[in-house]
Amino acid sequence: MIAPQKLNVQPALTHPDDFYNALVAMHRDLNEEQSQLANAKLILLLANQIGDQEALEEALRIAADGLN
Repeated sequence: MIAPQKLNVQPALTHPDDFYNALVAMHRDLNEEQSQLANAKLILLLANQIGDQEALEEALRIAADGLN
């Protein structure tokens, strides 16, 4: 695992189960293509909220770590 330098990887959600349930609900009636589009839009919205290029690039590296 890549050791984070800028990215906060400690739990920060006050109600993680509520967020998970909302995420599942968002996908409930979507087909695969719509689900992937919704995920892409969500990622871009959250990336814009973070706004820090270095933190975002670190998040990409951490997310991809070990997938190949």
